[in-house]
Amino acid sequence: MKRPYSLRLLFWNIHSWMVLKMEYVSGVVERITFSNEENGFCVIKIKSKGFAELVTVVGNLAAVNVGAILRLKGEWKFDSKYGKQFSAVDYRETIPATVAGLEKYLGSGLIKGIGPVYARRIVKHFKEDTLKVIEESPDYLINVEGIGQKRVDTIKKAWKDQKEIKNVMLFLQSNGVSTAYAVKIYKTYGNESINIVKANPYRLADDIWGIGFKTADKIAQHMGIDKNSYERCRSGIVYTLNELSNDGHCFASKEQLVTEGVKILEVEEKLITSSIERMIEDKLVMQDENDSIYLQAFYFSETGVARRIKEILESEKTDFSTDVDRVISGIQTEYGIMYDQVQVEAIKEASASKVMVLTGGPGTGKTTTTLAILTVFQRLGALCLLAAPTGRAAKRLSEATGMEAKTIHRLLEFKPPEGCKKNAENPLECDVLIVDESSMIDIILMYNLLKAVKNETVVILVGDVDQLPSVGAGNVLRDIIESGAVNVIRLTRIFRQAQGSAIITNAHQINKGEMPNLKQGKDSDFFYIEEDDPQKVSDIIKNLCVKRLPEYYKVDPVGDIQVLCPMQRGETGAQNLNTLLQEALNPSDVTIKYGGTTFRLNDKVMQIKNNYDKNVFNGDLGTIIKIDEEDKTLVLNFDGADVEYDVTELDEVVLAYATTVHKSQGSEYKIVVAPFTMQHYMMLQRNLLYTCITRAKKIIVLVGSKKAIGISVSNNNIQKRNTMLAKRLQQWKINCQ
Repeated sequence: MKRPYSLRLLFWNIHSWMVLKMEYVSGVVERITFSNEENGFCVIKIKSKGFAELVTVVGNLAAVNVGAILRLKGEWKFDSKYGKQFSAVDYRETIPATVAGLEKYLGSGLIKGIGPVYARRIVKHFKEDTLKVIEESPDYLINVEGIGQKRVDTIKKAWKDQKEIKNVMLFLQSNGVSTAYAVKIYKTYGNESINIVKANPYRLADDIWGIGFKTADKIAQHMGIDKNSYERCRSGIVYTLNELSNDGHCFASKEQLVTEGVKILEVEEKLITSSIERMIEDKLVMQDENDSIYLQAFYFSETGVARRIKEILESEKTDFSTDVDRVISGIQTEYGIMYDQVQVEAIKEASASKVMVLTGGPGTGKTTTTLAILTVFQRLGALCLLAAPTGRAAKRLSEATGMEAKTIHRLLEFKPPEGCKKNAENPLECDVLIVDESSMIDIILMYNLLKAVKNETVVILVGDVDQLPSVGAGNVLRDIIESGAVNVIRLTRIFRQAQGSAIITNAHQINKGEMPNLKQGKDSDFFYIEEDDPQKVSDIIKNLCVKRLPEYYKVDPVGDIQVLCPMQRGETGAQNLNTLLQEALNPSDVTIKYGGTTFRLNDKVMQIKNNYDKNVFNGDLGTIIKIDEEDKTLVLNFDGADVEYDVTELDEVVLAYATTVHKSQGSEYKIVVAPFTMQHYMMLQRNLLYTCITRAKKIIVLVGSKKAIGISVSNNNIQKRNTMLAKRLQQWKINCQ
């Protein structure tokens, strides 16, 4: 049925008015005042004919460079805070016509190898022919002062790449998605980028870190891919399982997966169910008992860890227990020490076990007992290896034992893309393997480790099971303990020398569900500053880190003090505190921008993704020691190793003056300052507060509200992770009886 004529006319008039309302503005980009790499939103200032002052333009303008000449389509708007702005919905770029424009254009960082200095020299040499030379005869650049063949080659490649990247950006933009990921897409697929994305945009979610299902789905929907297609459902199901693994889960129940799938994909339940069945049939996911659905990596890792522990437990071992009493007695006499009953039991248990767990809180003698176990094994002629999940934890273990300890990745000689050189075919050569900070090890890393262990090797896992579990999927240490399949020694007695530490006594009180003693004297190592207002908490923390603590304790405010936060966001979250502390502690004007972050020379940073090519891992702390503004590269130093980064790789790095408690696992810091406020309500739990406090070696300062601390202490509802490692090991134990 046709609408009444007058109504159709009204719609036509509204449409015509909207089209006519769109205006055009042209000008040269003078500066970029804000750029969000995640969604492509930018705020730029352009110099436009007919306007006395620079025009502010806002909109999705990713890939725009200073010096570019733009023709922008949009409408004028008035912002109550920023005044008159041009809101752009589309733009076209033209090549700069003047020599000054060319210099600004090339010097903006558009091409790797050309910064402001070389842009000036190149444009001075070639004048209006500059871009023609770069495009058609780039080898002539060798005639420019200071440019050698290496830089010419860099510029040639960068010019070609940026053209391809721009094509990818325009393609993505035409499909209604942010262009912020174009560089990553091009790096992964090269000149095939557009063809691959057109063929199956969901590959982006599988292949490129940082691009999730939702981004890929946006592209697919814009390209007209059927909402009910199997490819879309498959990608959405994989996305759901990956999201669950980010929360520590190894699997999802089928019911849970269907419910989440319907919510994310907005399709009928039967379509999700049939897609899951097809994925099981094609072995894209694995189904276990009780309709548990795993991604392959987690299924084979969990079943593999259970199988390897069984195989090690069932195999014969060298008997180290016969001379243990004599060796213990000899060590005590030689070093003038006396092990307590539990420590002696731990040493004897280790010598008689194939797999053993040593667990305990701070001050209970974990390190001393580990050293004793190591010394006894060495006296008995055993070849021992030491490992830990992180570089810092490995370094601490080395310092405590006087023996080299490696990260698990280094121990396994992990090299991409080949994987671990140490494996079942080429195992670790040792009689005893001692692994510290085992609570941090996720299911995939544990499987890779146990694959490289001979059946005859004694495995000793050391860690504090009451800390936060691993960042990755699984709850390996807790599951192994709860299974009852291996021998477990729990150290509970606080040694006398540790009883004088309020950090240690308060940590144990928290672990028992008791409120810590917040009233400590000036000679204490535990301090609490009460403040409910988040803004004031931020100001106090800034003052503590910049002035009070460095002046009183004579420490380096960057190297010796670490701010640990329950979460990233909020006024007292890591992101905001990083901005405040960077401004206060690092005045360097040598900078490089990526996304919404300005990185400065000498900044303290943290790697947030395992990068096997660079041999840098999630949680590693480093320092920016070099910024090359011409080449758009940085050099970061991680524990003495210099690692080069391209600016496009900075999504793997964050400022680390402040970080989350989760990211601090396995590390210790001289001084820890931690905000605990009601802004963090969703994250307030006992093991988080306990982990936070036990990261401090010398001093802990809590700043915040008593209510937030009280909630943390009382909330022991640790989120249960979907794992079946404990059950698999229990089943084996039952079958053995």
